[in-house]
Amino acid sequence: MESIIASAITGGLALIGVVITNLSNNKKIENKLTTQQAVTDTKIDELTREVRAHNNFAQRVPVLEEQMKVANHRIDDLERNEGK
Repeated sequence: MESIIASAITGGLALIGVVITNLSNNKKIENKLTTQQAVTDTKIDELTREVRAHNNFAQRVPVLEEQMKVANHRIDDLERNEGK
């Protein structure tokens, strides 16, 4: 009878130890995941900002090209008129 009680106590204490260890490990893993998620979110925000800046630049290039064409035509016209 005493050996059954001793075994039950030992088993119970071992079970408590395993539960405490698992809870501790789960907490550590959760903290790591939270940190990694924050880093990932920051990187995504930065990439989003860069893509928006690139898109803005890409939208402005055709406008700049058109303005360059107009400026070149004006220069050509001024050069032609100067030669007269």
